[in-house]
Amino acid sequence: MKSTLICTCVLLCAALASSPLRAQESVDEAALRRAEAELCEAFRNADAKTIARIEDARYTLTDSRGGVSGREGDVAEAKKGDPRYSEFRNHSQKIRFYGDTAIVNGITSLKGESGGKSFTGDFQFTDTWIKHGGEWKIVSSHASRLGVTVKPN
Repeated sequence: MKSTLICTCVLLCAALASSPLRAQESVDEAALRRAEAELCEAFRNADAKTIARIEDARYTLTDSRGGVSGREGDVAEAKKGDPRYSEFRNHSQKIRFYGDTAIVNGITSLKGESGGKSFTGDFQFTDTWIKHGGEWKIVSSHASRLGVTVKPN
């Protein structure tokens, strides 16, 4: 009886101790999903101000062709209005937390026009976010185009 009571107390204490962490992760997950959606909307609406606010000053993107760009390039494209997106949507996201860092994996679906040519595509992405001053900032992203077949040599 005594050992059952001790085991019950230990399990209850463990559940209560992990509860605030789970609650914080739930709050952070909701905030990250909002931030990802807001960033997608900013690209769709060519909102340079929002892109600059969400992307860290040292943000880097490795795109599906292996090119590397940053916040300055994203802001310049938004101001220029090229490319223009009719769809810029993240979905199928999975979020993992490591303290004040989060990794988001998912798929970005794009449709739009650039240089007078239409484009469409789905891209597997990995986004890295940091929480700084209570706010989530994207610091790095990598995208790989889905549906591309690589032929062996």
